[in-house]
Amino acid sequence: MIFVMNSHKACHCCGLIHHVAELSSNQVAICTRCKSVVERPRNHDRAQARTAATSVAALILFPPAVLLPILEIEKLGHHHRSSILGGILELYQTGSYLIASVILLFSIVFPLAKIVALIELSWLCSLREHHRATTYRWMERIGKWSMMDVMLLALLVMTIKLTGLVQFHFGPAVLAFVLCVAMSMIAALCFDPHSIWESPST
Repeated sequence: MIFVMNSHKACHCCGLIHHVAELSSNQVAICTRCKSVVERPRNHDRAQARTAATSVAALILFPPAVLLPILEIEKLGHHHRSSILGGILELYQTGSYLIASVILLFSIVFPLAKIVALIELSWLCSLREHHRATTYRWMERIGKWSMMDVMLLALLVMTIKLTGLVQFHFGPAVLAFVLCVAMSMIAALCFDPHSIWESPST
């Protein structure tokens, strides 16, 4: 069913501009050209609650993910356990400043900044609308790079496996690491950017 709108909405599929009225809970606005859904009622409070819950869970899981041992390496009878943060500090101590800085940014700084931004946007809401919109844009940019830690870990494991003389075992931080990444992804998916403008900020 197609409704005449009071506000302008562009179809995400074909780009046709529609005038959309306020919809009730069981109504949707359909594009007159391609029949795609242009607008459907949103429950901003529920979306914000889900985003806040999952982002806070990611923040709680973040410290054990970076502080607990993530890999146990055995080479020629020698055992070595290292966390993400511990590995970064060891790289700095050995003079590998560039690699350490890259891992620090992708594995700690960017993911933590994304989680904090999601908490601010969904729970604290202490910024004005334009500031929150800027925060959301920066969060999207940071989020694209914060997943690089998964690739870096995969490359590390692949390198170790190719040596033949080295055995590795996953440490207790792996579970926290995976759950933290999953919670961060779910929080980003649950967040509705329309709530920046359509819900009142404090």
